Amino acid sequence: MATIEGNSTDSSSTDPLILGERELGSPIHTVATDPGALSDYSRVPLLRNDSGSSLTIGSMPSTPPAVYSKPFQGPRFKLIHEGDIQICRLNHTRTIVSKIMNSRYLRRWESHHIVLGKNDIRSATVIGMMENPIPYSSIEDVHIISRWDAGQKFCIRITIPDGSLLIQAHNSYIRDQWLHSILWKKHMYKYEKLLKNARRPEVLVKEIKNMIDVSLTTNIQDASIYQFPLDLVSDLLQQNADFITKVAHENIIVALAPLLENNHPTQEICEFFSKHCKNSPRSSIVIELFTPVVQRILKHNTDFGKYPRMRGFVQEYIQALNCQNDGYRVVQNFVKCMHSPASTCPHPRVLPNLVAVCLAAVYTCFEEKKNAMQDNTLNTIDTQEWESKLLCYIGMMETMSEFEDWRCVLGSLLQPIPFPNEKMKSTIRNIATDEHCDVHQTILGIREGKEGWFHLYIPGSIGCDDEGELWGCMLKTLIHCCCKRKKFLFEMNKLIGPVMLLALRENEAAMEVLCAMLELDVVENNDLKMQMVTTLQSTSTGKRMYTDLCERQIALRELQQKGGPKKLTLPSKSTDSDLAKMLSSGSFGNLECLSLAFTHVTSACANDLIKLPSLRYLNLWSTQFGDTGLQLISEHLHKLQVLNLCETPVTDKGLVCLSSLKNLRKLNLNSTSLSALIFEGLKEKLPALQECDIRYTDAW
Repeated sequence: MATIEGNSTDSSSTDPLILGERELGSPIHTVATDPGALSDYSRVPLLRNDSGSSLTIGSMPSTPPAVYSKPFQGPRFKLIHEGDIQICRLNHTRTIVSKIMNSRYLRRWESHHIVLGKNDIRSATVIGMMENPIPYSSIEDVHIISRWDAGQKFCIRITIPDGSLLIQAHNSYIRDQWLHSILWKKHMYKYEKLLKNARRPEVLVKEIKNMIDVSLTTNIQDASIYQFPLDLVSDLLQQNADFITKVAHENIIVALAPLLENNHPTQEICEFFSKHCKNSPRSSIVIELFTPVVQRILKHNTDFGKYPRMRGFVQEYIQALNCQNDGYRVVQNFVKCMHSPASTCPHPRVLPNLVAVCLAAVYTCFEEKKNAMQDNTLNTIDTQEWESKLLCYIGMMETMSEFEDWRCVLGSLLQPIPFPNEKMKSTIRNIATDEHCDVHQTILGIREGKEGWFHLYIPGSIGCDDEGELWGCMLKTLIHCCCKRKKFLFEMNKLIGPVMLLALRENEAAMEVLCAMLELDVVENNDLKMQMVTTLQSTSTGKRMYTDLCERQIALRELQQKGGPKKLTLPSKSTDSDLAKMLSSGSFGNLECLSLAFTHVTSACANDLIKLPSLRYLNLWSTQFGDTGLQLISEHLHKLQVLNLCETPVTDKGLVCLSSLKNLRKLNLNSTSLSALIFEGLKEKLPALQECDIRYTDAW
């Protein structure tokens, strides 16, 4: 007779059904699921796979483990909620079972669509052997029957008080999938009843740990395996908040930690965690257990608006970090950790989530202070604690601005917000002085008619408390920006007063703006021009800049008057300096046709090209002339009719500026980075365009 693996005292060892199988020489490997077996785990159940080897399927210790068991390493199964299966129900007394099993006449199978519900197993068609559902509470045992007659069968036996239910699958994998799904449903039904009726903290904690241990060691791989325990604990925390002690509070957090490695906490659990951060900010739980949970939230959350208590938990966690020794540094290190040591953050959701948390916290700080002032209870606010909290979040934003890849998005998210705090200026300065156009231009208005930081910190405004020092930094970056310089100077007409004020204070960026406005003649009022000149001459640096401007203008007028050749071709391999020497060696005021094809000129030569106002033909074929130069000549060479940019490194960023060259008739963009969208826009905005070569581009 074959040996039966399992507890020798198990009731199934004397079951006639098992004895009947022993007679056929096929061992039975059981998985005990009765309440006694779950609390007494003296045995480790086994499953037999097709090859005959044993597979351990996880255990439930009688006392909560100090360290959770490792997840099951064998086959993983999707949780079954319903499906078509063969059913055979045997209603019998235990004294005649072996006879029934050996009687081929009485072995009848029915096809049913079985539903594994929340409380019971039932059939979608209430007929035959499944006329009545089988409650999980009535199931005594569930195990596999490897083979019980001459033919190969893949069966599960569910033992109930008045008999057995046999489930037959097509193969061993589906059989095991049904087995573990039924076990999981039965376990969760049991724990839901136990936990909802628990009235003592120690019992509640113990059963929560046992339930989570089952979730971690089951063969089922499904989102609900972790979500169901989280939802159940959430309900319990609401119902039993009055009798959960501090020790139980911490034990529940420890128990939940493994489930949150791959799942977000529910809103109730977030509130539960927030309470712990607020009451015990210096406990080891905050650093050891909450840190990975918060990191996962920041990496994967998509909308704090739907989950406000999750955002509140992150805020309380940050304040708990701020309460540690040298808390300010700890918080900043946390932000750096979220970015990762790489030059580019691999998680695109981290920055928006951090900004959302910081902005909500800063807003709350000022609302608390505002309400206290209105209620005449300002003295009740701990000023030092309030300042520490505010500086913590503003410091986080300053740390974010230190990462180049975060600055553009950070500038866009923070752009319209005037922070009345000196510390915030470091963040704005980091964004404003970034050399990339898409970054530093976020200090301007988001759209037409909207003001940005550049307008909020104008000297003399309510936001300026540093005599224009920060605004001067912004001005310096924008005046040297490669994009839309002339357009920017036209817009500065509205801010000419603050610019002259800074120039009087010897700010070189302001002086440069005044000189550029005079040189490009963007100011129409002659009295205002004289005032600008007077302002420049009031300082030694300004006087020198104005003198250089006058010399350039005289040279330009002479160049235009002297005439010179109408056509010019530079030798191949000529450089920017070669072109500058050539144009300074004689008069080229009448130059209409210039070929720089196959030379080594770059965008830097654009500063010399714009001094040729009569230019109608420009050939830049196979040069390194790029977007910066293209943007500059588009502002000045409005007589240009033919432009060859074949095989140049220009992109959509520069090509879009060609729309200002209304006299352009022929354009060669062969082998450039032209997109179809920009090409369609150019065709609409260039009415004189007759020919355009777009071969080997995305618009071709």
